[in-house]
Amino acid sequence: MVKEEVQDLLNTLIQIEHVSSTLYLAMSAYMDRKNYTGMARWLRIQSNEERTHLLTLIDYLAGKDGIVKLAALPEQSTDFGTPLETFQQVLDHEQYVTDSYRQAYNYIKKIDPQTTVIVQDFLREQIDEEAQALTIVERLKLAGDNTSSLLLIDQELGQRQPG
Repeated sequence: MVKEEVQDLLNTLIQIEHVSSTLYLAMSAYMDRKNYTGMARWLRIQSNEERTHLLTLIDYLAGKDGIVKLAALPEQSTDFGTPLETFQQVLDHEQYVTDSYRQAYNYIKKIDPQTTVIVQDFLREQIDEEAQALTIVERLKLAGDNTSSLLLIDQELGQRQPG
């Protein structure tokens, strides 16, 4: 049986991943509505990736005979602004997720070394998640209001493959 404090911490991380998945799905729908289909595709794949993280954490907790608590999800916005504003929100959110995993790691390493491994794996993955979001934000800043540049970035992001 998993310790209650570990169970609570994992349920918090599950909630964060669940919110992340729905946030990126809402952003994807918004970008699709704005005809940035490549950005929409990138965000949809990101949503699915966050859902995979969610399921991994659920399976881990359930496998330790823990109680999985899925909390209500907040309603997501239907307007995320310009592509730059949208991806700035992605970057901000990824930084929040990284900080959450960092805090979880620092707490959990003292009480459950086995769970530390899974949290550390997600923390390691966050390095790439933040780097991708930062690169997109910086490229969108360079593009500014140049429609041709925005469409090229959109086209490039649309080439992202799952996995």
